[in-house]
Amino acid sequence: MKRTGNTILITGGGSGIGEALAHRFHDLGNTVIIAGRRQDALDKAIEGRADMHAVTLDVEDPAAIAAFAKTVIDRFPALNVLINNAGIMRRETVDTARDLADAEAMITTNVLGPIRLIDAMVDHLVARPDSVIVNVTSGLSFVPLIVAPTYSATKAAVHSYTVSLREVLKGKVEVIELAPPGVQTELTPGQATRPGYQPLEGFADEVLALFDAQPTPAEILVQRVRPLRFAERDQQVETLLAKVNAAANPE
Repeated sequence: MKRTGNTILITGGGSGIGEALAHRFHDLGNTVIIAGRRQDALDKAIEGRADMHAVTLDVEDPAAIAAFAKTVIDRFPALNVLINNAGIMRRETVDTARDLADAEAMITTNVLGPIRLIDAMVDHLVARPDSVIVNVTSGLSFVPLIVAPTYSATKAAVHSYTVSLREVLKGKVEVIELAPPGVQTELTPGQATRPGYQPLEGFADEVLALFDAQPTPAEILVQRVRPLRFAERDQQVETLLAKVNAAANPE
């Protein structure tokens, strides 16, 4: 992925990881479009920044995704980078029957959302030079959080989908996976100040440094997530399962 001269669309760009990356890519001289449900958050994220734009998007609605993709491509025909970052995480208790609305919402947003948006934009991206798709997954793709089993499973699904997508689009669109560790954001209550999680600004700085590598790695892995990514290879899944879940649920 080239460092500058891109027109980049980032979903979930109004807060957290999406906003931090949007600002850094914009600081490099890229045109950046952020998308999300809350117009007020989007407006705040782009405030005072020329060539940074906000467009609302409901990733749960297939028709809205198709209309959004057409609108964005029409407004920004130079668009060449799609970063699928939008996601939701909800805790679940799975040892008794429950309302599955939360599980279904996570699958719709975290899995079907990126698949539908890629589908709506792939013909445009294939036709553009220097085109890139970045799918944001999680270290929980490889070592799950047991109180968030559906969330962890959705990220594992997007990891697998990204591997296939990379092969299918080889030579046409560069496909990159960004797998964060636990980062101090507002993804879940209390997470923004949770000890042991990586501070957001430090995470974003490390990610941008990894994007500097030429060629860009197929997987963007900050140091804190590498043990999770390679847990199975290193036969550390059981050990890290206990560690990850203790960090997420401090006494």
